[in-house]
Amino acid sequence: MKIDVAFDSNGITLAGHLHLPDTPADRPWPGVVVGHPGTGVKEQTAGLYASRLAARGFAALAFDAAYQGESGGEPRGLEDPAQRVEDLKAAVSFLTTRPEIDAGRIGALGICASGGYVLPATAGDHRVRAVATVSAVDIARQFRLGADGTQDPAVFQGMLDAAAVARTTAARGGDPGALPLFPATAEEARRLGGEHGAEGFDYYRTPRAAHPRSAAALTWPSVDRIAAFDAFAPVPLIGPRPLLMIVGTRAVTSWMSVEAFQKATGPKEIHWIDGASHVDLYDRERYVGPAVEKLAAFFTAALAEAPALTSTT
Repeated sequence: MKIDVAFDSNGITLAGHLHLPDTPADRPWPGVVVGHPGTGVKEQTAGLYASRLAARGFAALAFDAAYQGESGGEPRGLEDPAQRVEDLKAAVSFLTTRPEIDAGRIGALGICASGGYVLPATAGDHRVRAVATVSAVDIARQFRLGADGTQDPAVFQGMLDAAAVARTTAARGGDPGALPLFPATAEEARRLGGEHGAEGFDYYRTPRAAHPRSAAALTWPSVDRIAAFDAFAPVPLIGPRPLLMIVGTRAVTSWMSVEAFQKATGPKEIHWIDGASHVDLYDRERYVGPAVEKLAAFFTAALAEAPALTSTT
């Protein structure tokens, strides 16, 4: 069962889909917040994972980030890491208001860029009992260093130059333009980004998973906001809560999951899906199926019982 929902995040109304199990339970369900990739929407991979977790007994919330999808916020297409972290915390707050969900048994799952955002969100929010990622990316590291970590630093410096010009243009009343996220063709995507770029194009820009509300461009101020972000710095604060990181063995982004994993201080596991690329884990059943089984087992164990209540007075 899928319910359309809306909730507030720092004054911005977010749109979500709350996926609920079809089988009645004798007590409130455990909840899982599911964050989408940087260019995604709730109808894509976040919704897929949420629905699959609901089929395994979890109330799972997939939602659009502020400034994107069906959610509110201006300007459209802004990627604000601080707001994205706040969005995840706001989603947790929303789940705590639902009578069918156990507020003491809430976990968080982030996919791609949300796999980065969910780490500082969990680090600072003790209501999240357990956190998992799939194809985790720190968007700042990806912009600065490239998906595979080998990008010439001059590339990002050029983007910062363009972002500075765009801010000045806007201040003077001109059109600052936007940063396009995809080239015009699959061939150009492969030339610019190799196999990873081609796979991203195939997922987002073809009938495989294209969605009209999925972001095709970011505002230029997104770039300098991303520059100052570090998704992995707060990771040690997650412990002693458990962390699961799911990574494809062919994912060029896997170095970021490894780096985050090394910083974790509590119970942790990095789980490799053999043969999967970064994007394969978005929707390819031969890889998504095993990933969901691992996630379900992880959240079942981690959210088995609500913690004892402590007084705040």
